[in-house]
Amino acid sequence: MNSRRILDWDTRWTRRLRLQPGQRFWGAATFLAHSGDSWFWLAGLFIIWILTQGQWHVRAALLAMGVFGLAVVVMGIKFTVKRQRPEGEWGAIYRSTDPHSFPSGHAARAALLAVMAAMLGPAWFAVLVVLWAPLVCLARICTGMHYVIDVIAGAVLGFFAGWVVMALMPVFFAWFPFLF
Repeated sequence: MNSRRILDWDTRWTRRLRLQPGQRFWGAATFLAHSGDSWFWLAGLFIIWILTQGQWHVRAALLAMGVFGLAVVVMGIKFTVKRQRPEGEWGAIYRSTDPHSFPSGHAARAALLAVMAAMLGPAWFAVLVVLWAPLVCLARICTGMHYVIDVIAGAVLGFFAGWVVMALMPVFFAWFPFLF
């Protein structure tokens, strides 16, 4: 399949999945699309890190390290590829602060968090995050912020990043003991 056919397929499926404001499920899609914001996760994880001891303290530090490190990688890729977001009005803050679409940082973050939650537990937390992650990915397409391929690439990147962060956990414990 040549690149033109892939981009045509991508555009066609992105249009099919896109919702319009006021359409059924629009409110849920916008909520889910925002729920993957890095500032939201970093702020929440910081609060958990400050207020807890033991396993939740460690989980919060590891998850935050993953979110932060992945954000750096995603931004590097976005400013290298420079694919414009799909046309649209919704999500002005994203469109002005980050006009690039590939890969989806929200999809990458959702996949990273799902992998890490599944490996760190507890089971109820893992189930919630694993169920939430694909909904965030779909919401990013439905709200017109990303093309399908952006989200697939972001999710794949986040999946592998989650495994890398977990594999590096002993290194993080050794280098940053004050965080744990």
